[in-house]
Amino acid sequence: MIDELYSARILKLAANLPHSGRLAAPEGTGERVAKLCGSKAIVDVTLDETGRVLAFAQDVKACALGQAAAGVLGETVIGASLDELLEARDAMSAMLKGGSDGPTGRFEGLRALKQVADYPARHASAMVAVEATLEAVRQALARKGPDTRTSLAGAA
Repeated sequence: MIDELYSARILKLAANLPHSGRLAAPEGTGERVAKLCGSKAIVDVTLDETGRVLAFAQDVKACALGQAAAGVLGETVIGASLDELLEARDAMSAMLKGGSDGPTGRFEGLRALKQVADYPARHASAMVAVEATLEAVRQALARKGPDTRTSLAGAA
């Protein structure tokens, strides 16, 4: 089990955590904890005028699976929209629970966690960074007000 779950790719992603730390003045902060294992992610973001991620920082205390997902996010999240994050979350969840191929586009790197599908007890730890990022972006959008949400609807 361990060799299958903790592949070289997972371990490499886990060892590289871009944008570690916290932002000095975030517009949104999200926090998620996987209750079963205690994996935890705190994410801070600021958004540009169109609601895309401009700055991102993450404080992740997680197993290799949670760290690996956070590593992918850290590499790719700058410039992402809420819709892209929602699509990635939904595709990752479908990959873990339903055997789909997983995220495409910007967040395709999350497919490295596909083998986690066989270990349901590990699904939550693989999702903590993604869920925390979504929470942070939603909070930042809410603080920016309706003008940002309107411009997002027009850009879609």
